[in-house]
Amino acid sequence: MKLQTISMRLIACFMILSCSYSAFASSHREAPLIANDPLADNTDLYAFRSPDDPNTITIIANYIPLQLPHGGPNYYSFGENIRYEIHIDNDINTTGDDIIYRFTFNKVNEDPTTFFNIRLGAQNLKTTYTLEKSTDGGVTFTTIISNGVVPPPNIGDRSIQDATVGLGTTYQALMAAAVTTASTGEQVFCGSVDDPFFVDLGGIFDVGDAPRQGGIARDGLACMNVCSIAIQIPISDLQKNGQDVSLATDILDGNYVIGVWASASRQQIRTLNGNGTESYSGNWVQVSRIGMPLTNEVIMPIGEKDFWNSLSPYDELAETTLDDYFYNPELGLYMDNSLFGPAVPGFAPLRIQRNSLAQVFGGFDFGNGNDGLWPLKGSPAVAGTALDDAIFGTLLLPAAGSPRSVDLWPIFHTGVPNLEPYQLATGKTGNNPLTTGKPFINNFLPNGGDMLRLNMATPVTSRTDPAFSSLGLVQAAVLGLTDPTYTASGTMLMNIPNMDGFPNGRRLEDDVTRIELQAVGGVVLAAIGLWYDDFDTLSSPVTTDLLNVLGYTTGVEANDTMFQTTFPYVQMPWSGSGKCGGLEINYTQPAILPASDTTMVGLTGLGKLGMGLIASPNPFRNSTTIAYELKSSRDIRVEVYNLSGKRVALLTDEFQSAGKHTAKWNATGAKAGTYIAKIVSQNGKILMVTKLVKLK
Repeated sequence: MKLQTISMRLIACFMILSCSYSAFASSHREAPLIANDPLADNTDLYAFRSPDDPNTITIIANYIPLQLPHGGPNYYSFGENIRYEIHIDNDINTTGDDIIYRFTFNKVNEDPTTFFNIRLGAQNLKTTYTLEKSTDGGVTFTTIISNGVVPPPNIGDRSIQDATVGLGTTYQALMAAAVTTASTGEQVFCGSVDDPFFVDLGGIFDVGDAPRQGGIARDGLACMNVCSIAIQIPISDLQKNGQDVSLATDILDGNYVIGVWASASRQQIRTLNGNGTESYSGNWVQVSRIGMPLTNEVIMPIGEKDFWNSLSPYDELAETTLDDYFYNPELGLYMDNSLFGPAVPGFAPLRIQRNSLAQVFGGFDFGNGNDGLWPLKGSPAVAGTALDDAIFGTLLLPAAGSPRSVDLWPIFHTGVPNLEPYQLATGKTGNNPLTTGKPFINNFLPNGGDMLRLNMATPVTSRTDPAFSSLGLVQAAVLGLTDPTYTASGTMLMNIPNMDGFPNGRRLEDDVTRIELQAVGGVVLAAIGLWYDDFDTLSSPVTTDLLNVLGYTTGVEANDTMFQTTFPYVQMPWSGSGKCGGLEINYTQPAILPASDTTMVGLTGLGKLGMGLIASPNPFRNSTTIAYELKSSRDIRVEVYNLSGKRVALLTDEFQSAGKHTAKWNATGAKAGTYIAKIVSQNGKILMVTKLVKLK
């Protein structure tokens, strides 16, 4: 009977998984209706303090998923008759959005006599956009850009570079020329780019096989493009009182929190006119939206996905039946050995607290269907904390049987306040998570549902800082709990690296799939002192269970190319005639570099720039040889970095003559995983990069 029960559970689990994992690529084709309307499909949203201009915030909204770079003759582009919108909430005292940016696109056929998309300097179809801005919640709009330029698709060298048959330019120049300054001061870019999201789609779809139990993980979005809207806005324009960030009281000042979401809307009626044309009429209806990554993909069940897409975050508050998908997330079933955990061996390191702090408080059970911290409801223990009914308790402890109402629900729904228990366990007394600890987040804005919430006062972590990590706020918590630089000061507020990372906003580099799976596995609970079940008062809270969760990886930990260091930060789109024009994915683009640096080297296919950086074998087990060619003699360094930004090897540091060179990396002592090899000039400028994969 026991074996039969387990068998039935596993069968049920596989049936559930076959549906629930049908859309894990952030917001790529995540709902049945929007999967049939890719031009209006939100894929991802990013909001971060600009690393090279920290007085501004960069927001990037991406649309139109899974674009093959060679997908001609009708290449991907923004759609007409669609409103693409970025929404910003900055004031809890106002209802709905405070700022809206609305983009609409127009296409003109410059040469209807050809089937080529680009020929003899003409584009088919040439795309421009109008940008309107509202500061009264959408009541009125003012045009701030007219006829904004959208670069053509990156078809190939002849179409872009050849002066006789093509446009006679470079794609870097097209992207740079498309950056436009709005009449109100914002920097704006719209166009095709490399899809910055990364995830092993094949493994995830294969019944949650992430990391893969056999074989090598693959980035399912490698070599694919997406249509991006990027806008860089002064913080003083986004702050509710018009204040510059220099006026913030501290780095977690709650007056600098914004919520960001993006949407796409269509008119209700589409008419096929019978002559190859179509027309639209009726009211505008929202058909897609995104705030936090993976909400509609992983949290919402398939029967609610289209409904969720139709709601604004403010409408969502009234739909209380949706809350239970956060209180008792389906993924929690597969991280619990008493339920369906054995069916998903890839998730084995992710085990939720079922008896946290048993020796101190008698134990708290955060497994699905249990009570979490509900037993403390209304007790003196929660007085003065965020769980106090007089403060936020009605939000965070809504009912029995809602175990994740204290961590997952606020992360996605309200942001997290700088108030007990939402401080790091560093400095907390008596293993009591309700006492004061070290602050590390404050993006609390309970004015709407699912949005990316960002505290604009939190300092930027430099992308070249050795402490920079794609684990975002999880890594900030690790440092705040373990690094003597931060632990020695107890409960003092300090600038811990990566406090500006997801889920405090979202940077392009943040590994949100890994972070969110770790969060479902209870890592946030542990960070604030609700330790894993194998903790006892005589041992360190850094237990095996905690290390398992922190060490979990999906197997894909970084994008397939490097990001730009200046706005719009996203990388140029893959070329249809390049190595990605056929999904040969072992290929890394160079960073976009100033055109004035004529000595730069690049990749094969960039003509006079030279041969690119090639590693062989790759993937490898013990060592790999990196081959490259310099167009001119110069001082260079060949370096290898891990994905946390720490240099792990210096292979070459010398003056080298023009020509071909090699550098060997003996990686016997390095951990298995993904690394980045760089060739860097003596002034620190990156000349070439490639990704290295070390096998076990």
